[in-house]
Amino acid sequence: MSDARQWHDLVPRVLSGVAIGIAGTLAIWIGGWVFTIVACITCGLMAWESARMFDAPAPMQDGALAGGALVLAAVLPAFALPLIAASGVVTAARAGRDKPLCFGFHIWILLACFALIVLRGQAGLSAILWLVAVVVATDVAGYFAGRSLGGPKFWPSISPKKTWSGTVAGWVAAAIVGALFAGPTGAGAALVLVSVLVSFAGQIGDIAESAIKRRTGIKDSSNLIPGHGGVLDRFDALLGASAVAILLWTFNVFSQGA
Repeated sequence: MSDARQWHDLVPRVLSGVAIGIAGTLAIWIGGWVFTIVACITCGLMAWESARMFDAPAPMQDGALAGGALVLAAVLPAFALPLIAASGVVTAARAGRDKPLCFGFHIWILLACFALIVLRGQAGLSAILWLVAVVVATDVAGYFAGRSLGGPKFWPSISPKKTWSGTVAGWVAAAIVGALFAGPTGAGAALVLVSVLVSFAGQIGDIAESAIKRRTGIKDSSNLIPGHGGVLDRFDALLGASAVAILLWTFNVFSQGA
């Protein structure tokens, strides 16, 4: 049984989600440098939050460095990996704790954001809309099913709020999204199963960030987004999903230019 206390964050969560959704959809629709700049700014904010988690002395500088590195990577994609690695090395070297973990987390943020830029530019509009729709549908279905149905926890030691009911509901919602986008992306019926895989990758991304927050002793990555916490708290699932999606696109799951 659910009670009113379970839904105390629903209104700010919905309002923030709608605002982010409108801005994000507009950037995705326009594409090009508009989308790239939005992705770079978002990356910089997440890198700033990450640097704060690991007690870096100048997190704003680390966020600016990450955003700048991603801009250069978009302009010079052949040098993307060295640029991303350099940003990670600088931030990890200045971190006050868990330097290897800081490096890995920082690299993951930048690589996932770079993957989003590549997908929008090369895989096409329908592919990136599908990816975002899978992540959003998974999150919404998991939120309502988990809080309404409850039941056994998915991974209580890392993310005590996540339930198996919410997890499975997210997979079902992702499969429906996959069926809707099977034609527009050119991927066919296989996209249904692929969507479930990407949904699970997003859930693992969420859990991975929860594990890092638990290790560093913080509840939210920041308080920038009402009802959600920080930018990382809102986009951690997208980081996990985009990492898998770029691999799937590389192996021609999507039609180029779809």
